[in-house]
Amino acid sequence: MTVSPGLGTALPASPDLLRSVFRRHAAGVAVITATRAGIPTGFTATSLTSVSAEPPMVSFGIGTSASSWPAVSEASYVGVHVLGAHQRELAATFARSGADRFAAPTRWAEGPEGVPVLDGVLAYLVCRVVARVPAGDHRLVLAEAVAGQTPGTGGPLLYHQGRFGELSA
Repeated sequence: MTVSPGLGTALPASPDLLRSVFRRHAAGVAVITATRAGIPTGFTATSLTSVSAEPPMVSFGIGTSASSWPAVSEASYVGVHVLGAHQRELAATFARSGADRFAAPTRWAEGPEGVPVLDGVLAYLVCRVVARVPAGDHRLVLAEAVAGQTPGTGGPLLYHQGRFGELSA
């Protein structure tokens, strides 16, 4: 192993090292939604990335063992929702395995292309899926925005050190 001055000995790459590194990386929190056979599904994601302005494209990762993967693997369109700091419980609901994510108190409606659109978010996009790229035990989904809105105000919800948080001034 190489010793970096002041940094100690580098560790070999492993799933534990990757998780440890990314616990230290603050990320915005989003909920991705889709439908399968008319049934809404969704999950909390911290991997949302802006990819391109022309055309307007985003990406996110999803594990192939996730309960939402079957719907996302077949969906032509997905909803991408940027959560506000006031939506910790919504983020937790969509992250919880086995939860009825669309039951009350979750407020949502069918949006463009039949995509479930969540109420009260900072912003949302309805996106056409253009690619699902294999990436280890995940898939990287590339999607082109076709509609959206920025109805919310306030600060974003963040994820850091295994907890939801917000920006402090």
